[in-house]
Amino acid sequence: MSPATGDGGDFMARRSEATHAKAGLPELKNVLIVEDEGVDARRMTAVLRIVLGRDVELRLAPSLDKAIDAVIQSNPDVVFLDDYLKPNDSALQTIPLVRRAGYDGPIIVVSGEVDRPRRIELRKAGAIEIIHKDDVDSVNVSETLIRAFVPRDK
Repeated sequence: MSPATGDGGDFMARRSEATHAKAGLPELKNVLIVEDEGVDARRMTAVLRIVLGRDVELRLAPSLDKAIDAVIQSNPDVVFLDDYLKPNDSALQTIPLVRRAGYDGPIIVVSGEVDRPRRIELRKAGAIEIIHKDDVDSVNVSETLIRAFVPRDK
């Protein structure tokens, strides 16, 4: 079976490439996860433990208010931001508020709705990367972090 037919070869090849490319990442010690759904928060936490190891401090903020408090308290190296927070906060409104709180690092939006127009809106609002919630696994998160931190060849 070839990788295109689903034997996992493509995933393993991407995993290997991501592992080698992670060497170019800065040391991430403090990560903020802004997520109001417990299952999604636990999944992101587990994946980030796999990708970044046990020494990284992973902080969870289940609301916009808690996210701003977390940014003010300890400026994170990267923020993973849920696209839609209850009751009605969207990343389009949340990103500028996080920036006004003093955070100038990368914001990676995690969304259940990732189409081209939404990606464009989120990037204009200040997201450096966007990842679909269904794609949260060690390979995709590694690749997303690499795109967020490692300069691209032009």
